Amino acid sequence: MGRLVVIEGIDGAGKRTLTDALTKALHEAGASVATLAFPRYGAGVHADLVREALYGEHGDLGDSVYGMGLLYALDRREAAAGIRADLRAHDVLLLDRYVASNAAYGAARLRQAADGEFVEWVRLLEIERFGLPVPDSHVLLRVAPDVAARRAGRRAVSEAGRARDSFESDDGLQARCARIYDDLAAAAWLSPWHAVDGAAEVDAPALAANLLAGS
Repeated sequence: MGRLVVIEGIDGAGKRTLTDALTKALHEAGASVATLAFPRYGAGVHADLVREALYGEHGDLGDSVYGMGLLYALDRREAAAGIRADLRAHDVLLLDRYVASNAAYGAARLRQAADGEFVEWVRLLEIERFGLPVPDSHVLLRVAPDVAARRAGRRAVSEAGRARDSFESDDGLQARCARIYDDLAAAAWLSPWHAVDGAAEVDAPALAANLLAGS
């Protein structure tokens, strides 16, 4: 089985850019790589419901932390067979967001801590009940919330269909989420975490080597 590596961070942290850089570095190291991003907009009904709710559709669904958390989890449950197939076929599967995103954002919305009720609910639902594959490693892309907000704003202007949703537009939510991510990393939640500085150029070859070595 290949290694399941998850890239996490707040909106605008640069996860897609790091995914591309790591994919290139892993290929250059001789590893076969597959990638997947969550939510899987356009590929699953649950992800599409999430997107619509984030833009104000479906009444008060977007206001329900547990309701949205369940939709995020169901999107991953629907993708689980594909994740396992990619792990059998490749040395590394890189995921842009996974279970920790659900835990961090939901807890931040509820103003709970990383060791609180919502984070445990997500673990029990996604890992224990749905049986999703457990990551081998997480990469936390740390960046100051104000820097991430500016990046997300520029992306909304430059990319068609990327207007900021209700989560991306909530600067307070992003700041609370960043703190929860730090605490999840410190606790090695689900797996070891590698924290990298999203404001600087990441040494992708060195990070790829560490991930392949399992360190």
